[in-house]
Amino acid sequence: MGNDALIADLRRVLPDGAVLTDPDLRRSHRRDEAHLCAAGMPAAVVRPRDTAQVADVVRVAAAHRVPVVPQGARTGLAGGANAVEGAVALALTAMDRIVEIDPVNRIAVVQAGVVNATFAKAAAAHGLRFPPDPSSWESSTIGGNVSTNAGGMCCVKYGVTSEHVIGMEVVLADGEVLRTGRRTPKGVAGYDLTRLFVGSEGTLGIITEITLALRPVPDDALTLVAVFDTTAAAGAAVATIAGAGCTPSLLELVDRTHLAAIESYRPMGLRTDAAAVLLAAVDTGERAPDDLARIQALCTAAGAAEVYAASDATEAEALLAARRLAYHAMEHAAAAAFPDGNGGVIVDDIAVPRTTLAQVLDGIADIAAAHDIMVGVVAHAGDGNLHPNIVVDRADEASVARGRAVFDEIMRLCLSVGGTSTGEHGVGLLKREWLARELGPVGARVHRAVKDALDPQGLLNPGKVL
Repeated sequence: MGNDALIADLRRVLPDGAVLTDPDLRRSHRRDEAHLCAAGMPAAVVRPRDTAQVADVVRVAAAHRVPVVPQGARTGLAGGANAVEGAVALALTAMDRIVEIDPVNRIAVVQAGVVNATFAKAAAAHGLRFPPDPSSWESSTIGGNVSTNAGGMCCVKYGVTSEHVIGMEVVLADGEVLRTGRRTPKGVAGYDLTRLFVGSEGTLGIITEITLALRPVPDDALTLVAVFDTTAAAGAAVATIAGAGCTPSLLELVDRTHLAAIESYRPMGLRTDAAAVLLAAVDTGERAPDDLARIQALCTAAGAAEVYAASDATEAEALLAARRLAYHAMEHAAAAAFPDGNGGVIVDDIAVPRTTLAQVLDGIADIAAAHDIMVGVVAHAGDGNLHPNIVVDRADEASVARGRAVFDEIMRLCLSVGGTSTGEHGVGLLKREWLARELGPVGARVHRAVKDALDPQGLLNPGKVL
């Protein structure tokens, strides 16, 4: 009866077809792509088309004391978009309008449901780009990127999402609409509320529109591959490159486990005999050949067994495409590793100081061996962001328990060297306990005070982050 009244009120404030109750569709909106995170069945899925409709949904849900879980493309890897039982799943994918691209001021205004790839094409028509480039860029949404403060391969030079968000429109827990930030290149008036909402994963308010700072499209990049006999040597090379003052536009590490998985998933002649490879690129125009040669020399001096430059843009793009396939290739390998396709991947997402990369990579290998669990590592190595991907048999409780133990030990190792529990995927459900350890009691109290002030009923994406 309660759901009937809720759904009737939602249909009263939304257009025809925007409130969906089909069980199969609701089931498809239970979760994101994180394995082994709890998820409930939403009472309804709603698809608003503008901020006013989102505000109406929030007011109706508040009146019924029903949680609201905002969702984008649900490509997340930490359970941040997982529904709770009886919630309203607020799908923002219909809010897919690029409101404005201003090439003079180098800004854009977009709705939260705009897909990265769609926006990239529109911005490129003006000679501009939005630098963050998560691996899921062809399907993930700008709103999801902002909510998790996503990164990608170019972050080593251009930074994560928060460095390119200058304003937004947010629906608060009482249905009021807040505008934050500015359209100017500079602006420091008042508290930085924009940054408060970036990375908040829908727990403080629902981001509906974002003002983005854009950059000119860079010159074509030159790319090289450095092959290493150990992952630790590759990690040491990253520290050497950073210490020498080089600024590559990307610096990615792929270990043997992922090289084999990618080659099995989509054969392209990768060096599966290597312990690890580094992909490096520079986009510095006329200086690029010299900059790439310097990185090549540093890799050789750090112990690379082989270093070669991509022969042309096509080969370079193929190498980057291989890196983007890493997670899906590991999912494929995990499914094939256990009977009935029961293999699953627990995705970790730590960031550590560059000076500790070699130590942490060796530590991850030791942890995996001690628990007899397959762990592959890919990394945005240039900024110390590692993704240890832990393979388990989801049908075997003992395997899952070992996988969770490996996850926890990797997190413990990360924090012990001054690292952080997430570099770009967010906290979601997966890392709540580890965030609390990282923050400490005072930091956790301040976080809860902010949450309580903005969402006193605790209805916005409950159970996530804190």
